[in-house]
Amino acid sequence: MREPSTLFALAAFAAGAVLAGFLPQIFNDADTWWHLAAGDWILAHRAVPVRDIFTYTFANTPWNAHEWLSEVLMAGAFAAGGWAGLHILFALALGVTAATVAGALRRRTDVIPALLVSILGLACVAGGLLARPHILALPMLAIWTSALVEARERGTAPPLRLAIIMLVWANLHGGFAFGLALAVALGTEAWVMERGRAAKAWAVFVGVSILAALITPQGLEGLLFPIKLLAMPGLATIGEWGPSNFGRPTPFLFALLGMSLVLMTGKVRLPLSRALLIVALIYLALSHARHVMLFAVVAPLLAAPALGAAWPARSQNSPRWLLPVLAALPLVLLLARLTLPAARSEDRVTPIAALAHVPLPLRAQPVLNAYDYGGYLIHQGVKVFVDGRTDLYPTDFMKNDDRLAAGDAGAMAATLARYKVAWTIYPSGSRSALALDRIPGWHRLYADPNAVVHVRDQPPPPG
Repeated sequence: MREPSTLFALAAFAAGAVLAGFLPQIFNDADTWWHLAAGDWILAHRAVPVRDIFTYTFANTPWNAHEWLSEVLMAGAFAAGGWAGLHILFALALGVTAATVAGALRRRTDVIPALLVSILGLACVAGGLLARPHILALPMLAIWTSALVEARERGTAPPLRLAIIMLVWANLHGGFAFGLALAVALGTEAWVMERGRAAKAWAVFVGVSILAALITPQGLEGLLFPIKLLAMPGLATIGEWGPSNFGRPTPFLFALLGMSLVLMTGKVRLPLSRALLIVALIYLALSHARHVMLFAVVAPLLAAPALGAAWPARSQNSPRWLLPVLAALPLVLLLARLTLPAARSEDRVTPIAALAHVPLPLRAQPVLNAYDYGGYLIHQGVKVFVDGRTDLYPTDFMKNDDRLAAGDAGAMAATLARYKVAWTIYPSGSRSALALDRIPGWHRLYADPNAVVHVRDQPPPPG
């Protein structure tokens, strides 16, 4: 039964690698830029920053660089291969994730249900596919969940060596907290159903995993950070933290409809504990769009044993040449990615031409920038007003930035004066840029279809 699951996993790896390795939209997020800058800083200083190093508004205030390992990997990949190197890094991450989930499904269930669930899951992940640390942490999520589910099937606790995954995960991304919560949930399931030695072993495993999660530069603060992040009042104003939108068809919608249809047939019978866990995942995905990929990776693995009971895996004969071909395909794809050109150009988060027209002495002075431009400016050495590190900024500051984005003339004038701003950079046609056009003492230095730069008519007063 191993060969069909191996073939299936290799095919899934190739599909994931194609998505992350060749779709240019994975770079459509401003945070990619500042993550690269953070990784460069860490490699250059051989230390993880504990205070802000990228803004002038909150310089030297405490900053939890909890994704430091992801940032080092990103910076290393970029230094080695430019944008193609970054593509390859994320192709490997998504490929391993897809292979882990698909292989686990195929080991338990027949090819058609395994294929349908794998395709829907990968499609759900593709919606949030961006060159950021949460994608690099997905393999940890898939391997962790798969191992926990297998342990429950065996009636034993996961091996303690699995805590190594938690150690790596805790330094990659804050999503490790979900992994701990899942271990507690499945450990509770073991205690309720077995109440024996296995349940006690689960308690030991959870304890060791928590200790592993503490081995980060932030220690206890890093362990608590994901909880503090979820409690931030301004989180819902960020698009990916808003609720899922069903105004148009999405893979997540089709996944929910398909799951409902299968459950209504009565053929798949989920234990109550697994059903509750999947409902919790659905709630998270409905509440926060960024958690759709959490649902896409974890729910199939939790449901795999029940799917296998309904449609048992069957061995199938395959041509002898198929295994080596599928095994070689990922290597061919990665080599193709290195060969094909990959470069960045002007886009909504990358105002290349506009910044190029800002004289170097002016760049060293305080800037008022669009939220989505912060990452690129940081990467180019500019101390910014704001960027995508929402955990750094107080609620009042972010509310004021929302008013700036809405073109509030009063907020704009007050902010310009308070921070002694010397220049601004906003998207062309934005309400912010139009408001600046109407503020006395300011004029356009440069404008193109992507971005516009405003400067003072005269230097700001001293002091």
